[in-house]
Amino acid sequence: QVQLVESGGGLVQAGGSLRLSCEVSGRTSISYTMAWFRQAPGKEREFVASIFWSDGFTYYGDSVKGRFTTSRDRAKNTIYLQMNTLKPDDTAVYFCAARPAQGRFTSPRAYDYWGQGTQVTVSS
Repeated sequence: QVQLVESGGGLVQAGGSLRLSCEVSGRTSISYTMAWFRQAPGKEREFVASIFWSDGFTYYGDSVKGRFTTSRDRAKNTIYLQMNTLKPDDTAVYFCAARPAQGRFTSPRAYDYWGQGTQVTVSS
């Protein structure tokens, strides 16, 4: 089992920045893919970014490319999502997810473990 706990959400004005964290615990291995998703009210869960736990390879959804950056600190068992130039459309609950395999998985169904989510609200 893998446990994921997100933190760092909040209210920010358009154009501002936030950094989300996801603390990872339990049975993980070097081959995991870690990811961020988001879900706005009435919308499907959307892929934001992913990172290989092994070598830090990253992959981003089109709507956040150039604005968001994901990274990992293996010593702290934590992944991060740095969000810059935030827009009201970025308002959503942000989830951390994990899959015990490496790949560019963008579907929520590909991920086995999920955090509880953290709310990000961007005001105009």
